[in-house]
Parts: sequence; C-alpha cells; structure tokens
Amino acid sequence: MQQRHIWPQGHWNWPIEVTHKHGVRCGDLIWVGGQVDLTAAGAVRNPDDLAAQTVNVVRNLEAVLAGTDCELRDLVQLLCFYVNDGSVDEADFLNQVGDCLPSGTRTTVNAVPVPYLAYAGMQVEIEAYAMRGADGSPIPRTYAGNDEASLMRPPFCQALRSGKLIFVSAQYPTDASGGVLAPGDLVRQSEIEMHQIGKLLAGFGADFDDIVKHNRWYTGSAGIADFEPAALACAAFYSEPGPAATGIPLPRHANADVTVKLSCIAMLGEDGERLPRRHVWPESLWDWTVHLPYKHGLKCAGMIFLGGQVALDKRGSAVHPNDLSAQTHQAMLHIGTILNELGAGYDDVCKVTAFYVGDCGAEALNANLPIRSSYFSDPGPATTGVPLPALAYEAMMVEIEVFAMVTPD
Repeated sequence: MQQRHIWPQGHWNWPIEVTHKHGVRCGDLIWVGGQVDLTAAGAVRNPDDLAAQTVNVVRNLEAVLAGTDCELRDLVQLLCFYVNDGSVDEADFLNQVGDCLPSGTRTTVNAVPVPYLAYAGMQVEIEAYAMRGADGSPIPRTYAGNDEASLMRPPFCQALRSGKLIFVSAQYPTDASGGVLAPGDLVRQSEIEMHQIGKLLAGFGADFDDIVKHNRWYTGSAGIADFEPAALACAAFYSEPGPAATGIPLPRHANADVTVKLSCIAMLGEDGERLPRRHVWPESLWDWTVHLPYKHGLKCAGMIFLGGQVALDKRGSAVHPNDLSAQTHQAMLHIGTILNELGAGYDDVCKVTAFYVGDCGAEALNANLPIRSSYFSDPGPATTGVPLPALAYEAMMVEIEVFAMVTPD
C-alpha cells in the first residue's frame, strides 16, 4: 500500500543518519515514532525536566500528525515511556500528558516506567497511533469501560473502536476505588487484567479470539523464572493459533505493588463478524522455552502484526549471546522471513519498536539503530527505541516488533 512519510521542517533529529522518518501514513492509519525533546542537532532540551519535556513532546506529536493532515483528536493510542525511579506518581504524569491534549480528545494510553532513556537527561518518549479516513473524513468511534476496574481520567479511555480496530489501554490490577488487587502477585494480577480485557472487548462484541497483538509489561529481570509463570497465565486465555505477542521485563512499575500491565489490539468487522486472518510460524525461527499459543506473524485485513523478534534458537537459548549488533541483525532477518511468508517486505513496514539492553547513552543505541535502519529503503518507517537493563531471556540483547500494511488478501 502507498505510504506517506513525514519529517516536519526543523524537527528534531538523531545525531546519526538513519532511514527512519517521524511519521508514516498508510490508508486510514497514522504511525508516529517515539517523539522526544531533542534539537535538530540531536541535543537534549530541558534535561531532567519531565514536565517541560512532556509539553514539547506532545507538540512534536502534533507537528507530525499535521503533516499527515491529522490532529491530536485523531489519536487512538499513546505509548508513553517515562523515567521513573519510584518518585514519580504515574497518575500525575498521565495528567501532564492529558493536559497537553485539546478538548475533545479521547484516546487509549499506556504509561511504561523505565530507569532511563536513550540519552542523558531525556525523561520521556511518546509514540502514537492515529486514525482518519484516507479521504480526510473522521472515522466513527465507540468506547467501552469497565466499572469494576479503576477508571481513567479524560482524555484517556479504557478502550475504543475505530473502524475495524479495537485498542485497549494498559490495564492495572486495581478495583474501582484504585486499590491494588493481589499486590505483588504476578500470576494473579495477570489473570485479573486478562479478565478486564475480556470485559472491555465484550463491550464491542469481541473476544480474545479477535486479538491480533498482545503486549505484556512485567516486573522482572532476565530469566525464565520471571518470564514463564505469568506468560502461561495470559496464554491460557487464548485459543491456538493466537495473536502476535511481546513481553518486556521492567525493573519496577510506578506502584511497587503492581507487577504487570497488559494491553492489546483487536480487529473485528464493522458488521460484527470475525475477520479472517492468517498466522505464520516459519520453520527457521526461534521458540520459547515453554509452549505458548502466540505466532510470530499475523495478517488481518491487510494489517500485519509481528511479535517481538529476538535472537534465540528453537530451545530458547540466546544466539550471539550478549552481542547487541549481531543479535540486531538476527532479529531483523527473522522479521524479513516472517514478512515474506505474509506476502510483504521490509518496505511495507510502517512502525518499528525496539527494546535493547544498554545503559543511558549513545553507545548502545548506535549499536542497534543504524543496523535496523539499514534494512529499510529511505524513506523508512517510524521508529521507537528504548534501552533497558535486561530482556526476557539470559544473554538476549534486543527485541524488535513491527507493524506493516499491505493490500488485503
């Protein structure tokens, strides 16, 4: 499908040359890569000032959307990575983001606390998805909520539907008063949030079989002891073949009693009928150490979702252990294999999100960003890159997920 790439005049830039652009429009979908508060030369503005950077990041989002003939009111999902060592109240941070959005905006949201971001002094990075008809007309929306879970302050909502797509905000293991349920229990909180997701999907006449992308943000470090129990708890809600999935460990959530947050994207026909989909698991690809129902790639109505791709073997052991550059190449080759089996290629990719092991600073970013960028023609897809202390498996250094669009089967 034809893509439109956006780089607003005078917009911030990386200090190295890449093929990525700030925004991509394809049909009704607009993908905005992680926006930050940098200068055109790649220097951090307002270092260590979360509030000031948040204002400028949302302004950058607005500038990219304007280049696609859209506005902030067209947002359907925000993914907000922000630095939090436990001293930042997540509700206050989301209020700061919400206060930057114009009246009438309603969007889903996910706030992900991280110990640092790519450059020293950078406090927040926000990526966004928006939807508006290719002819410029607004796409009708419907919304769903769950009175038994903690409510979100406008402009954020728990779930929305726009066209065939359903977006669900990150769920918290809390009750209607905001009290944390099963504090510190990763498995039980995963089950609670999966039930919450099921109730929200039901508000649109959908269920777990309509989910195309599943994201899990759990408290933990590298190793199957943190990864497997809650992964299996979530997997029990899915039939096979299941959605594409990504699971990312975090040092902590904002509330120390919260151990996991789950979000998802689902697709359902406007007539309420389930949409046909195609799943792929190329023979050459890796596997987890435990059986899960997720598939590496899924195509539904022209949209392609890939689960986080990594450099593992079929037994779940790291390939090129602790080598970020080599693992980035391996993950990108897996992405190409999956896309090929779904009738697509690298140039059909609209959005890339990469999680990589490294400290705050340019060294780790430069060890993977130029490599993943090199697999795309210029102009390339929108992108987000987030450093973390560890990923799900021992000696695993990078996990890359992509979204692509092609002409429907």
